[in-house]
Amino acid sequence: MLTIEKNAVQRYLENKLHTRGNEEPICAYVYDLDRLKEHAETIKQSLPPFCRLYYAVKANPERPILETLEPIIDGFEVASQGEMTKLGTLTEKPMLFGGPGKKDQEIRAALQTNVEYLNVESFHELNRMAYIAEQMDVRIPVLIRVNLSTNVSESHIRMSGVPTQFGVDERDIPALITKALGCEHIDIKGFHFHAMSNNLDAEAHLKFIQLCIEKSLYWREEFKLDAPIINVGGGIGINYWDPEQPFDWSVLAEGLHRFHHYYEKENLTLFLEIGRYMTAECGSYLAEVLDVKTNHGEHFAVLRGGSHHLRLPAAWKISHPFEVYPVEDWRYPFERPGIMGDVVTVAGELCTPNDVLVRKEHVQQLRAGDVMIFRFAGAYGWTISHHDFLSHPHPDHVFIKKD
Repeated sequence: MLTIEKNAVQRYLENKLHTRGNEEPICAYVYDLDRLKEHAETIKQSLPPFCRLYYAVKANPERPILETLEPIIDGFEVASQGEMTKLGTLTEKPMLFGGPGKKDQEIRAALQTNVEYLNVESFHELNRMAYIAEQMDVRIPVLIRVNLSTNVSESHIRMSGVPTQFGVDERDIPALITKALGCEHIDIKGFHFHAMSNNLDAEAHLKFIQLCIEKSLYWREEFKLDAPIINVGGGIGINYWDPEQPFDWSVLAEGLHRFHHYYEKENLTLFLEIGRYMTAECGSYLAEVLDVKTNHGEHFAVLRGGSHHLRLPAAWKISHPFEVYPVEDWRYPFERPGIMGDVVTVAGELCTPNDVLVRKEHVQQLRAGDVMIFRFAGAYGWTISHHDFLSHPHPDHVFIKKD
């Protein structure tokens, strides 16, 4: 599964090393668009008929990524007017608009584009939506975002079952539905339950989805709603800790087919908003090693790059999965620093001890001039990072296709 990605990176590195001369050290994001296309098609083809597949743009909004996914998926999940704008010239496929802090102008913009449904995240947001809809003389199709009363997984980040800024407390949902039914310009079309991030347990995810279905059916019956939509969000994870034990998509897909059969008479449409799991594996972050040194008995490698380009490992305090690409050419007339068969911490070029991408991991060999390849960097990589801290040059962004 990783061979295509690796070959794309190797092709880039071989070409770069051959042509760069005495340029700046290598630092780049490299994306394999063929791998992305194959992965997205596999996901889409595995889903039962009552599922619709949306891409969460926040995971990676780069234009070539969006262009590769657009023919495959059913639509896009957006969380800002900026994301709507990026899609405006690309697609006529529907968008879902979510997020806990929608501005009035964003709500108006959503109603003037191909946004299909808007999430309601609070009583005040419902009031604002109803007010804006009345001014524009339109009805807003909404999905009520629910913060469930119980925790639903052991995922890395939880947004439901715990106090968060997301959604409406499950205990307040009946009152919100009652209020929404009294708003002439609000049309309840379903419920939204995005509850987790980076869940690695497929069976737990299925239990969560079934809970969402049962809750939705209860409220639909209780309030006599014409609300066929159940948006279970995304939250399917990448195993950065043990890449050889990935999320088992086949278990999830088989379970969704069982749900389709079991709930076939309920007229349900299940929305999936896949972001990280869709794009992470197609991207790699490459950074050349500037120095290898020993400090207080521990080995450190310093990169041309770091958390200002790839923030996730510093934010999550993890060792990001990596490979070492050995570069035999050494262009200086003096000794080359490096280590063999030892443990190393890999830091970036920033003036902060928090700029760490790898924490005390074993390497067979690592030298100044080698290139480190950080896998699973195709989602929540560049765009969530603090690019301009210390004003270092940005990395290259390279998109590779077989043709």
